[in-house]
Amino acid sequence: MSGRAQSRPHIKLKKRPLDSARGDKKNNMTKKYSYVGISFIILIFGIYSVPKIVDRFKKADLHTFNKVPAFEFINQNGKTITNKSFEGKVYVVEFFFTTCPTICPIMNRNMVTIQDAFFGNPEFGIASISITPEIDTPATLKEYAKNFGITHKNWHLLTGKSDDVVFALSNSGFKLFAGKGEDNHGGFEHSGLFALVDKNGFIRSRKDEIGNPIMYYRAIEEHGFKDQIAELKEDIKLLLNE
Repeated sequence: MSGRAQSRPHIKLKKRPLDSARGDKKNNMTKKYSYVGISFIILIFGIYSVPKIVDRFKKADLHTFNKVPAFEFINQNGKTITNKSFEGKVYVVEFFFTTCPTICPIMNRNMVTIQDAFFGNPEFGIASISITPEIDTPATLKEYAKNFGITHKNWHLLTGKSDDVVFALSNSGFKLFAGKGEDNHGGFEHSGLFALVDKNGFIRSRKDEIGNPIMYYRAIEEHGFKDQIAELKEDIKLLLNE
């Protein structure tokens, strides 16, 4: 074996044409400016779009109806409650009576699930207005609340006005039917619907599958249609975040 180092073969390098080098440099610059342009477009799109997305989350996509009428009642604890007591709160309104043998127990069992979903939230409330104020005294309402597990501090069972005043509030103010009825219904009848009110005192609702506002939420299963308690809970959350 020879101790002489092997010489490396001579490789002749081809010189790159000057025009080709300039072309590559130009292409690289074009790509660079393209990336800058794309980044700029994305930035502008973000500046324009993000506030709109944020605003959409701030304002729930729910239809706005009329403002609730003024009212004043006494609750189950003997305290005066008015519509102003609910200012700054999202709340649900219902009309009921404690001796109702048909839909009221179902409505209020469903309402308890709503209470539980937002328990402890100071920005949520419920107004349950009795259509038989002569029967439903504060003491009667307090016992009713105990029996149904009504414990949210902002759930007010309301009484204290004549039935004529209550009927006018229900039928003309909220557009929810209430009136005299058949004996097997307890002598009175009323709507099985819940009204949803926002923090500014306006009635709100979602829209149906063809885009029409439903206005009220079914509190019970009726005429083959299921209740809308789950939908109501979803929309309460939306309004609480407005």
